[in-house]
Amino acid sequence: MQSNTVYDCTIVHLDKHHHAKGNITVVENGITVPFDVRRAYYLYDVPGGESRGGHAHKELSQLIVAASGSFDVTLDDGNIKRTFTLNRPYQGLYIVPGIWRELNNFSSGSVCLVLASHPYDEHDYIRNYEEYIQLKMFEIKNTLLLTVPPGTSSSRPRRTELFCSKEPIWTIIPIGLPTFRF
Repeated sequence: MQSNTVYDCTIVHLDKHHHAKGNITVVENGITVPFDVRRAYYLYDVPGGESRGGHAHKELSQLIVAASGSFDVTLDDGNIKRTFTLNRPYQGLYIVPGIWRELNNFSSGSVCLVLASHPYDEHDYIRNYEEYIQLKMFEIKNTLLLTVPPGTSSSRPRRTELFCSKEPIWTIIPIGLPTFRF
């Protein structure tokens, strides 16, 4: 699973061609969508009060569009949650791999169009939220931040552990790359 955050997900504005007889929005692989669409499906007739989604993908990217009506999409990276209201057929929500998503608050008659980067693969799904959180924590614990403190030699890496509570969350191993300060 990729270590993306909810801030890697964004609203994509699709080309809207206005005409007196009706509007048209075109979706093209690699042009209006940041991936090649390998599967498309849509959700409709979702009963009031029901939600959909409730899973994450290890490798799959998606573009979710409210083709009709409106609904909310809540994204969760295990640390931060963001909710997007989709209600325009010329806007889509681009969701990167490794993000938990839930869709709810469907309006009557809404249609949710989903464009996916891969064909269906059950092994790509994470359907249990606790398992998802464990995988995200494993990612954090196994991510190496490669930095060199200013004024030190990169020939002798130092090991520094960052602590939260009593347990280290991750380890920084300097190996000669520049330090970035935020």
